[in-house]
Amino acid sequence: MSAAPLAYQAWGTDQRGAPWAVLLHGVGGGHAAWAAQGPALAAAGWRVVAVDLPGYGASAPVQPYTLASMAQQVLALLDHIGAASAWLVGHSMGGMLAQDIAASVPQRVAALALCNTSPAFGKPDGAWQAEFLRQRFAPLDAGLGMPGLAAQLVPTMLGPQATAQAQAQATALMSGVPEATYRAALAALVAFDRRAALGRIGVPTLVLTGAQDRAAPPEVAQGMAQRIAGSTLAVLPGAGHLAPLEAPEVFNAALMSFAAHLPHRTAP
Repeated sequence: MSAAPLAYQAWGTDQRGAPWAVLLHGVGGGHAAWAAQGPALAAAGWRVVAVDLPGYGASAPVQPYTLASMAQQVLALLDHIGAASAWLVGHSMGGMLAQDIAASVPQRVAALALCNTSPAFGKPDGAWQAEFLRQRFAPLDAGLGMPGLAAQLVPTMLGPQATAQAQAQATALMSGVPEATYRAALAALVAFDRRAALGRIGVPTLVLTGAQDRAAPPEVAQGMAQRIAGSTLAVLPGAGHLAPLEAPEVFNAALMSFAAHLPHRTAP
């Protein structure tokens, strides 16, 4: 078998004929962000892969670094593992990537979980995006590196109930992202806008966020759910933007409740 186009961690892949779930991390993450979700989904009967998106972990970067190029790598990974379609579970940037794939190649998407994400990046005038990037890159421009940026940023992304362990895990994940990848990934998101495509999503969809998420607040999730026919909305009490890490038990419960109602789709 040829080398995989993206590095990944897998669970439950010996469950022949089981449906596939592909977990897509956020801009400050990696496959390890899904350490609590992969085994739980496998135990529930899914074949699961948590990917390292381009430039993360052992995955090679891509040029140009765009959502479209990231999507092509994810689709190539589906081909590599033999998944005709998959349940895409995306957190933050991963949720935007999942929306992009669903809009461009809907036949490859069996279901969606759009977690702590939004259908567009900021305001449409461009000035907001430029200021966002300036603020996010300021610690890097000051020479603090990814550990310095993570130390400043992670606490602002967590809900009030997050444990010290969750903060340490999120900080370690973000600290380990190559600076060039972080810059390229954020720059790739500023043009993201799939609001017009929400009404065309035709697969079962879970829209999930934390009640204390300031980056993808409940009102954004509610608006998404209202525009996706038949979708399920879950707002996790006390959770912030990093819900898979800071509230894994209630996050997993929401995933499992949604998954229990999905049609069983087999893959070769």
